[in-house]
Amino acid sequence: MGIKEKKEKKENKAWKVPHTFVIVFGVVVLAAILTYLVPVGQFETEEVTYSQGGEESSRTVLIPDSFSIVTDNEGNQVREGTKLFEAGGEAGFLNYVFEGLVSGDKWGSAVGVVAFILIIGGAFGIILRTKAIEQGILSVIDKTKGKEILIIPIMFFLFSLGGAVFGMGEEAIAFAIILVPLMVALGYDAITGVMITYVATQVGFATSWMNPFSVAIAQGVSDVPVLSGAPFRIAMWAVFTLIGIVFTWRYAARIKKDPKKSLSYDTDSYFRKQSDLQDLDAKFTLGHSLVILTLIVGLGWIIWGVIENAYYIPEIASQFFTIGLVSGLIAVVFKLNNMKVDDIAEGFVEGAKDLLPAALIVGMAKGIVIILGGDSPDAPSVLNTMLFGAGQVIGDFPETLSAWFMYAFQSVFNFFVVSGSGQAALTMPLMAPLADIAGVSRQVAVLAFQLGDGLTNIFVPTSAALLGTLGAARVDWGTWARFIWKFMLLMIVMASVFIVIATLINF
Repeated sequence: MGIKEKKEKKENKAWKVPHTFVIVFGVVVLAAILTYLVPVGQFETEEVTYSQGGEESSRTVLIPDSFSIVTDNEGNQVREGTKLFEAGGEAGFLNYVFEGLVSGDKWGSAVGVVAFILIIGGAFGIILRTKAIEQGILSVIDKTKGKEILIIPIMFFLFSLGGAVFGMGEEAIAFAIILVPLMVALGYDAITGVMITYVATQVGFATSWMNPFSVAIAQGVSDVPVLSGAPFRIAMWAVFTLIGIVFTWRYAARIKKDPKKSLSYDTDSYFRKQSDLQDLDAKFTLGHSLVILTLIVGLGWIIWGVIENAYYIPEIASQFFTIGLVSGLIAVVFKLNNMKVDDIAEGFVEGAKDLLPAALIVGMAKGIVIILGGDSPDAPSVLNTMLFGAGQVIGDFPETLSAWFMYAFQSVFNFFVVSGSGQAALTMPLMAPLADIAGVSRQVAVLAFQLGDGLTNIFVPTSAALLGTLGAARVDWGTWARFIWKFMLLMIVMASVFIVIATLINF
């Protein structure tokens, strides 16, 4: 073995990151230990009503001054301590996977998101079996020769805009299923596909001036005029989006020169083998056109539903199922890839199976919050005590530092409560009055929330949308972490700069 090979082997061994399941299990262990060390606490709650788009909206939020540590009959602080196993549907340490998977409802994590991921996977399993996507990719490659690099900035811009305007997130999973194979076929890699889809949506989500799922709710519960401060945020969105485009563009150009430099090169072989475009008939038939048209019309239907009727997980999942079913029927009628009716069912099963690991990790990640006692402010939990303690510390710093620590706190807290609206309802009632005490405007507190909440979605292994997209791209979270840390560091620096500027100009 040569010196170079030994060096590469040593570097690969040093960079080995545990499997995502192992990482989450480690966090669950840490959460279980905390339940023995940290007493449980709870807040009282109230209903807050605010105006959004001319309509009244309401959220149940905590009352900041109502926090209390739960005590027993003798006045001792209660530390619940997680048992190894619990019967009767309770949450013991070994129950975390099942309890995490069945937690929540069809509107969110975990059971709703799990179903959403599996149905999307199944729908695209049918579409991929028709081979229409591969034929479409072949057509795109033929028409963009010499200009394929332009796909990257255009897609990044559009997905960032989607994240900013209507809070696009989970929808990126579906687009990744289409664009990742295209990126690989064009000589880039799956990581580039994730960057121009999911990462772009979260850059837009974090810097949005009108996101109904984070900015609007955070401003409403903080008693800040809803959707105010738009000019500053639009400028911020433009800067962050431009940085994201340049970063992705430079990375993609480097991979184009030498695909083996990609951290996902080995796993990309799945797309290279499955989409062996050289073996495809270059003829793009009427049947292929109808499948692609169904997909385009279906995605337009979804975007319309989200913007006009606030469609969310249940509706979007059903829309994707419809797209898959219609595509399968078209394939049977036009005999695309010699498909028969049974192939529709088999394609659905194969597609769902491909995204099963991503669905499982959603439940496992939710188990972390369950071990800590849940995220309800009026129920005794370790998470409530951690939230209150962090809030008390933040109020003791000078203005600019307090604002930055609000951002840092929201970034860390997002590991446990990834939902933007959920985090807003939990943290902003506490952060808003603390901002008053620290001499920071509530608008800055909202800014710290949205940047901390949105940008960390790019990295945290508890984000269902991230793991679903990585699952579609066949990129393990450990591999993703090795790639994305430089971009995350850049985002943190830029977020800090905008927090400081906002504080100095009394935004």
